[in-house]
Amino acid sequence: MSKTLDDLAGHYSAIINGLGEDTSRAGLEDTPMRAAKAMQFLTQGYQQDLGDLVNNAVFESAMDEMVVVQDIELYSMCEHHVLPFIGKCHIAYLPQGHVLGLSKFARIVDMYARRLQIQENLTRQIAEAVESVTNAKGVAVVIEAQHMCMMMRGVEKQNSKMKTSMMLGQFRKSQATRSEFLNLISNNR
Repeated sequence: MSKTLDDLAGHYSAIINGLGEDTSRAGLEDTPMRAAKAMQFLTQGYQQDLGDLVNNAVFESAMDEMVVVQDIELYSMCEHHVLPFIGKCHIAYLPQGHVLGLSKFARIVDMYARRLQIQENLTRQIAEAVESVTNAKGVAVVIEAQHMCMMMRGVEKQNSKMKTSMMLGQFRKSQATRSEFLNLISNNR
């Protein structure tokens, strides 16, 4: 076990004990270590690098029309309460001589989602990453997610959903391009 994992487990043990529980009871004996491993997994995006993740999966292509990848599921943790938010990400780009391997979109979403942040920043990070690896004429990202910090605590609104968007290049400049993208991702709803 790594020192970091042991340290995390120790912190979880202190939190659980601080809540009034006994980490030596049967159901909680291994919980601090399980929680530490889960947190490492849920924040593994910090250990990932965009270049390594893309791994040269950018291919020459004459395609210059909009490419849309929609309904990429995402699981992230908000930086304010360290509670999950869960949703879908929709990405579009306008290739300019190169296209990105399809699975790389999901990997990019996961890399940034597996960090502590707010949804607004996550949306921007994904858009800027796609733009940087594809050199696209434009990139659009929409994320729609439900936040446990709003559903499980605070105002406890179960049906609330947050939507964020980031439009770069032609998607920002052209209302027609932006509208085409938004229409494409809303047609299957």
